[in-house]
Amino acid sequence: MELKRVVVTGLGALTPLGNNVREYWDGLKIGVSGATPITRFDASRFKTQFACELKNYDPTKYFEKSEIRKIDLYAQFAIVTAEQAILDSGLDLKNEDLFQIGVIWGSGIGGITTLGEEVKTYVLGDGTPRFSPFFIPKMISDIAAGYVSMKFGLMGPNFTTVSACASSTNAIIDAFNYIRLGIADIIVSGGSESAVSEAGVAGFNAMKALSVRNDNPQGASRPFDVDRDGFVMAEGGGAMILEEYEHAVRRGAKIYAEVIGGGLSADAYHLTAPHPDGLGASRVMINALKDAKIKPEDVDYINVHGTSTQLGDIAELFAIKNVFGESVYNINISSTKSMTGHLLGAAGVIEALACIFAIQEGIIPPTINLDNLDPKIDSKLNLTPKVAQKRDVKIALSNTFGFGGHNASVIFKKL
Repeated sequence: MELKRVVVTGLGALTPLGNNVREYWDGLKIGVSGATPITRFDASRFKTQFACELKNYDPTKYFEKSEIRKIDLYAQFAIVTAEQAILDSGLDLKNEDLFQIGVIWGSGIGGITTLGEEVKTYVLGDGTPRFSPFFIPKMISDIAAGYVSMKFGLMGPNFTTVSACASSTNAIIDAFNYIRLGIADIIVSGGSESAVSEAGVAGFNAMKALSVRNDNPQGASRPFDVDRDGFVMAEGGGAMILEEYEHAVRRGAKIYAEVIGGGLSADAYHLTAPHPDGLGASRVMINALKDAKIKPEDVDYINVHGTSTQLGDIAELFAIKNVFGESVYNINISSTKSMTGHLLGAAGVIEALACIFAIQEGIIPPTINLDNLDPKIDSKLNLTPKVAQKRDVKIALSNTFGFGGHNASVIFKKL
């Protein structure tokens, strides 16, 4: 069968750099770090005392007080960013077949804050099992997609992808496939996460995954730098409207970019560590290029997973060199996690947004805090250190890799 074309027609974002897509992109361009001391709880006894939290997020701007009690932050972020994206798309839902519009969302953890709060209340109580009737629906990872569908009456495909830090890239790829197969005309896709909580931070601390650079939070996320010591936890969400190309043209929609390919693979190696030879990372990019029907030399920009961990950064760059060969030296590479921190299940979508803006504006966001390149890394690679670079970007690829060995790559193209 002939596959349909899929384009991006709306964007939304809540990030540590700004509470809409324009603020987010402006922060990326100038190389701002979103890391600050943790405010969501008293972190004074924790190994890591900072994170990339949202700034000036006020739920009362978006929800009634009665709603706030019922909706975990991660689901709030989903609803807010989805609404931003729908408004940005110019869709008039009154004139659309709502059975042909779906929601495919990604979250690696879901309502971990709610889980922690409810369990703490029980443990510190008198033993009587008093739990909120909203405990389960606040906590479960699928509820964000459900809330978005209910708010806008969207009755097409509806589910959540859970693949750790690859979750929202998986969601975008699933949405892409559902549309090009003709199952839906439009899908609201993206991801959200709110794991800056006692359990979230302590759990990642126990794994020794987080930076402990408490004396310099803004310099803590430093992908590819020899002194990197772990990633920086972040929260937020992002959304995009994926739409069948002819449908978008008929309604005169603004088209940001075309989705041309997606790849999936597994490391099948370790719970948390990447394959040392980057086998899964290599295969996922090969699969994405094959799906997009393009050659390695066609790619202008790669937004890497680049979390600022010792093993992950090296393995990913090894895989990129393996896949792209000599053409790798003509590609801009950057890790926007150096600025946003790691949004876990929402990382993929906000990094996909960075790719789309790079295509739109011809600017590659930088890898900040890259002061001393790890000697294990090829110094000829253009890792876009410190400051943004101008470049005509026709094709951009975004990588995301999750605990459990889940790998996902998605490719966008300028129209």
